[in-house]
This record gives sequence, structure tokens and C-alpha cells, in this order.
Amino acid sequence: MPSQPVRSVRRTVCVAAPAHVVYGMLADAPRWPVLLPSYVHVERMDFDGAGETLLAWEFQDGRVRSSRLRRTLRPQAHRVDFEQDDPAWPGDTVAGSWSVEPDGAERSLVTLRQQTPHAPAGTFAGPDRLGADAAERLARLREAAERWDRLDELLLAFEERVRVEGPAELVYDFLYRVEDWPELLPHVDDSSVREDRPGTQVVVLDTGAAGAGPTAGPDDEAAGSETVRLCFPHAGRIVFKETAPPAPVTAHSGEWSLVPDESGLTVVCAHRVLLGEESLEAALGAGALPVDARRQVRERLGRESRQTLRLAKWHAESPVRRLRQGRGGSRR
Repeated sequence: MPSQPVRSVRRTVCVAAPAHVVYGMLADAPRWPVLLPSYVHVERMDFDGAGETLLAWEFQDGRVRSSRLRRTLRPQAHRVDFEQDDPAWPGDTVAGSWSVEPDGAERSLVTLRQQTPHAPAGTFAGPDRLGADAAERLARLREAAERWDRLDELLLAFEERVRVEGPAELVYDFLYRVEDWPELLPHVDDSSVREDRPGTQVVVLDTGAAGAGPTAGPDDEAAGSETVRLCFPHAGRIVFKETAPPAPVTAHSGEWSLVPDESGLTVVCAHRVLLGEESLEAALGAGALPVDARRQVRERLGRESRQTLRLAKWHAESPVRRLRQGRGGSRR
């Protein structure tokens, strides 16, 4: 049989960031969801110091795509070799490398090389997608890396938690059934859920005035916020990412997790946020600084998380209280 033809692309961009900074972003894959727009979640399955296997979920063209990446990290050479495949399309594999070369003290040349057999048109490795995919990934990396000297101000990570004395299954059920939230949560006016396959949800929440910024007027309407959610019931986790968060937020990802112990469980909602410098004044008013945005975003997301956690706690503990009361009544 003749061998399959191989398609290759090579793209290079100049990035206004030192080579070690750019390489660090490429190597630190678990941080991609808050730095690179397409990524919803990246899970490191194994790592031996040089080689690693990642599971990655991306939201592209209105759908969630999962892939497996096998990578070799070469920090001395500022290079990452990879092989990526899509479980939904056997044989739809992309192999290649990222390489970063210094271009002076504060600039770098970043090259992405990709090659693949001719996969079916329309798939993520198809001949109509490979070049455009490489250009898009380089552009997004450059955008994130060129904020490198301000990331400490622009990145925000925090969590809210609540103690629950009730079954983990009931807590998870409450968090999973997001279509019921408009009837239960004060900051949610409406919701719609699309679940193309079990455990992968695309959710649109209308949070009304609760989601509007401090400069919004009484007649302003907040658009629905779209969120991709990956649900892992056996692990007690729901990972999420907003696809187009409201200003001054550029990226917002996080996770609901259930942490059981001997006497109950702790429910945690973790948030990771990247602020956008260009939208600070438009969202918060003239003279707004990153510290002002951090305070406002922390307050809003924290308040919404606490409301949800309190309702999840009530949902899980109410049947337990009724059961205890019923048992107590039977003894009297």
C-alpha cells in the first residue's frame, strides 16, 4: 500500500517577551485555560520530569473537542515536542514542536511546526485547518506572553468553600442540574443547557442585574454568559470556563469540587481570572486600576459562589434533617 502523504506547516512570530517567559507558558499546560482562549481544561495524566501526557479540552466552532497530547519538554533548548490525537477521529494525529529563540533580551522568535497525514477535511488535523490552526495558536500565545511583566496584577485566583453534612451525591446533583438554577438562585434569571454528549455542557446563564458592572444603568440588560462545563461525577468535580466573560475580565475558568472526609465533605468553588487592561476604564470608570478590578471581580464572583454553595448545602442537608427528625419521632 502507498504511504499516506504528509502535510507540514511552519509558522514563526516575534513576541515582545523574553524567551524563558514564553517557554514557561508553553511548558505550564495546566495554566492554559486562563491564558489561551480556546482551552477549557488541561489535565496532566503523568509526568516524569521531561515527558508528560495531557488530556486537553478545547471549545472551537461551537463544540467541545478533547485530545490527548504526549509531550517532551526540553527547557535548555526552549523547545517542546508533541504528538496530539483526537479520540473521536482515529488516525487524526498532529505531530510537531514549539521552539523559542531569543531575539535580544526582551524579545523572542517563536516557531510552531506541525505535520500530519491527510486527515479528513473538517477534522482538526484536516488539510483545510492545519495552517490556520498554527497561525491562531501563535497569535494567542503572543497576546498572552506580551502581558508577562503585568501578570501579577492581572491574574486573580481565589476560592469559596462550605462545609456540608449531607450526601455528596445530592450536592453534585444540585451543581450538575444547572437548568434548575433560575428557580433556586437569586442571581440567575434564566438558563439553557446543551449537552451534546454526557458530561459536556454548554450553558448560557442570564444573571440580569447581578452580572452587570457598577456603571450599568437601570435600563441596561446583561447579556447571557456562555460557559462550558466538563462534569466528572465519579471524581466529584465540575470544571468550567466562560467563553466570553464580561469586562473587565478577559478569561475566567474554575472548578467545583467535593472533598469528602470522615464526617462529611467540603464543597469548594475555585476561580482563576485574567483581567483585561484595555477594558478597565470602560467597565469601571475613568482612572480605574487593576486593583479596583480585582476587588470588584472578587466581590461579584465570590458572592455568586457563596449563594450557590449555600443552596447546595441546603439541598444536601434537608433530607438528612428530615430523616433524623423522622427517626426521632418514631422513638417517642
